[in-house]
Amino acid sequence: MEMEKSDKFSDYLFAKMGPPTSTELPPKTTERSDAPVELTGYRRWLSENLMLLVTLSGVLLGVILGLSLRPLNLHGDSIMLISYPGELFMRVLKLMILPLVISSLIAGSASLNAKMNGKIALRTLVYFASTSFFNAALGIALVMLIHPGNPDLHNADDRSTDRRAVNLLDSLLDLGRNVFPDNLFQASIQQAHTVYLPKPSILHAFNETMNDTLASGSEAQRLPEDLAEEVVLVRDIQYRSGTNTLGIVFFCLVFGTFLGTIGQKGQVVVDFFAAIFEVIMKMVTCVMWLTPVGISSVIAGKILSVGDLGLVMSQLMWFIVTVAIGVFIYQFVVMQAIYFVVVRRNPFKFYAGLIQAMLTAFATASTAAALPITFRCMNEKLKVDPRITRFVLPIGCNINMDGTALYIAVASIFIAQMSGMVLGFGELLTVLLTSTAASMSSASVPSAALVLLLVVLTAIDAPVQDVTLLFAVDWFVDRIRTTNNMLGDCYTAAVVEELSRKELMALDAASVNYQDMPAGTPNGHGHHDGGLLEGQTELETNSKCVMTMTDSVVVDMSAVMNNVNLQQEHCNRRV
Repeated sequence: MEMEKSDKFSDYLFAKMGPPTSTELPPKTTERSDAPVELTGYRRWLSENLMLLVTLSGVLLGVILGLSLRPLNLHGDSIMLISYPGELFMRVLKLMILPLVISSLIAGSASLNAKMNGKIALRTLVYFASTSFFNAALGIALVMLIHPGNPDLHNADDRSTDRRAVNLLDSLLDLGRNVFPDNLFQASIQQAHTVYLPKPSILHAFNETMNDTLASGSEAQRLPEDLAEEVVLVRDIQYRSGTNTLGIVFFCLVFGTFLGTIGQKGQVVVDFFAAIFEVIMKMVTCVMWLTPVGISSVIAGKILSVGDLGLVMSQLMWFIVTVAIGVFIYQFVVMQAIYFVVVRRNPFKFYAGLIQAMLTAFATASTAAALPITFRCMNEKLKVDPRITRFVLPIGCNINMDGTALYIAVASIFIAQMSGMVLGFGELLTVLLTSTAASMSSASVPSAALVLLLVVLTAIDAPVQDVTLLFAVDWFVDRIRTTNNMLGDCYTAAVVEELSRKELMALDAASVNYQDMPAGTPNGHGHHDGGLLEGQTELETNSKCVMTMTDSVVVDMSAVMNNVNLQQEHCNRRV
């Protein structure tokens, strides 16, 4: 009966429409005029790599502009105005770091269970520590082989008598203080660090009082010079400006992990942070169209601000070459080999997909500033599992400093060579261990390695004052090593994703099984019409349902794991 009504209604509609007014046939529904045309050839390549070309054009424009304006000897105000658009560009990028880190970590860790978070965190930290150790060893081998330190560059007149009390213990303790912040809001604007202050004493106060009251006349009685000048330094924990990203990362990891354990009650919060992440990524896409102006302004301003560019490059050329060779070996040999052995795919194709993020990291000299673009390349272009990228990239941005470990090892031995020091095996081992530890406590801000270099120089008793020699070239070397740091995070995410593929597939299967269950019946079985059984409470019923649901999910996960193992064995036999 209903079929007859529908047929009559369709006939009525056709009768109202009437015959076609023209002899042309209407277009087919599959050939819509507003359908997007698929690009082919060079147009497709240009569409896929448009942002890469925009970033590359910004870098080249900045270099050309900076070198062409140097002969004009511009005033400081002119250089500041040239650098001003780049300053605004970096401020906008840094503005999005904190919400991006918070939303990505909470949404990423909540999408995994606690056991999975532990496995991924362990694999990530082991990989970070191993690569930092390898980079420090590579830097030591290169600097001992090339020997860039020339004692003629050492100028005794430039040496200061101020020796800062810096040691590895303070750096490691500050790392722990920043990992466990006492105030989350304070951690968003300040970092804890150790300073040395003169210890106030009664003798010092009495000396100042006597000098003030008896200063008139040569017969003023003063305390002996050796007692008055003796100053005892004591440790003091203070706060300095800067986001404590490490503490925020730790809190977000713990918060997201426990958020994932409460099930559907916390899904609203997970969706909230996932939506924030999506909004930030859309904002990044809009900001990237400002890349030519921003990056070119940053690079041009930095080139124009260097005093004597030719003299600096000629004096420290071998130091720059040593660092560049180490970065080249690690990026094009070691990282590609690790990716090929673990992932079994073309590593250079993966490397090509990260060029845009690498150029941004080179221009801004900051892994954190390039983090939004890194997320965009990893998720949209390279299709890495977002659960892994949201977990690994924010952590690596603060802990994984492969290029910094290489730089600290090279720079510390370079300064020792300039001073004429002969380093034995014990000193080289000290440089290796302290460079690895110091790099993992580094901040993802420009030129943070110069502060950590003092730690290593103090450990081997090298001249701390000679660090000022590296200030002239650190603006360039910092950009080289930052690319190592950024690429190390991306390759870590790819390796961890491959090592965690079985667990990720099991989690996918568990979520699918959970979604397929009928509503109101967690174990897939309906309740009796009468509701609760006789003598059974609601709490007992809910607990049994939850137990049955958990058991069913575990069985499905183990079945998926077995299927994955069988597929891999089948593929290995075919190979």
